[in-house]
Amino acid sequence: MRVLVTAGNTATPIDRVRVITNVFSGRTGASIALEAHRRGHEVLLVTSHPETAGGVPVRPYRTFDDLAATMAELVPGGWDAVVHAAAVSDYAVAGVFAGGVEVSAGKVKSSHPELWLKLTPTPKLVDRIRTPWGFTGTLVKFKLEVGVGEAELLEVAERARLASGADLMVANMLETMHDCAYLGPLAGWYDRVPRPELAKRLVDSL
Repeated sequence: MRVLVTAGNTATPIDRVRVITNVFSGRTGASIALEAHRRGHEVLLVTSHPETAGGVPVRPYRTFDDLAATMAELVPGGWDAVVHAAAVSDYAVAGVFAGGVEVSAGKVKSSHPELWLKLTPTPKLVDRIRTPWGFTGTLVKFKLEVGVGEAELLEVAERARLASGADLMVANMLETMHDCAYLGPLAGWYDRVPRPELAKRLVDSL
């Protein structure tokens, strides 16, 4: 197979030297890419943490815009599977304000007593993979929730999978994400997979 894997976090610039990001390191996506590569598949890893690649060919990115442009270029390229494991920013900074006045700059001054950031939603990149990017192969989506139970997680995950036209979903709860993940639908629903087995089970499923 030809497999495209996205991994890592996206940086949302506040100015030219400061960013908002999230805590995710890209290790899960990298482990999936490594497992597929080990089995002889043609793999490209698109990641903000190229140090995790372990010999898999890499296209690095840093910001949301970098990832969006890279995926728009690569996704239509005839892949058999796209594994979209990147933790993509949900919001972009649309302005920096102090006392109701916009103070956006190349480097916002540190002398303001407080700053307000205007955040606007970013497009859902996973929802572009089918249309307009035209991918027709196997699509794997990831979903993370916080403070929910297993039943609610799986209900939310399945709705999200269907909304994006994904074939498979990997669902996680932040509180247990280092212990297990939920992969499905397999035989009609989701399997609880120990975290060390996730890469193997997912590549098996592909």
